[in-house]
Amino acid sequence: MKLKAIKFFSPEENVSKTKAAPKSAPLPTGYISNSGKLVFPATALQDLGIDPESTYFKIGTQEGKRKIKSVYLVPASSSDETFSFEKSGRGHVIPLAIILKKGYVNFESEKLIFKISTFDFDQTTKGFELVIEAEAPKSEYTGKPRGRKPRVQAA
Repeated sequence: MKLKAIKFFSPEENVSKTKAAPKSAPLPTGYISNSGKLVFPATALQDLGIDPESTYFKIGTQEGKRKIKSVYLVPASSSDETFSFEKSGRGHVIPLAIILKKGYVNFESEKLIFKISTFDFDQTTKGFELVIEAEAPKSEYTGKPRGRKPRVQAA
């Protein structure tokens, strides 16, 4: 029998090198009311570091698209040609009914939510992208039934 080249392993090679990926926090969300207002819960504004009383935004969408799939909010320093938050219930809103209707967003008949992510508008300004989605219906409960069992009527 011929001697073959054998590669020997070390104990360090048997240890998994993949680190558990740190769980990223879920993106803050809001929803579009049936009257056409972007509703931001107070917790979402805190997570994003937005002061609703003094922050003004320029609002836009992707140019050249007919249907609005995402809305972009860019903070602005002056209050001319900008939108501001209005207090409503526990959160704050930005009314955009006419703009959303022109962008073929059907907010009156279906429940729409948006996920908020950040993007770099320029070197000094960080903007927010609101990706509009239809709210997914709750999945049917498939777990074990709880509580008392129903009585069977004797015939």
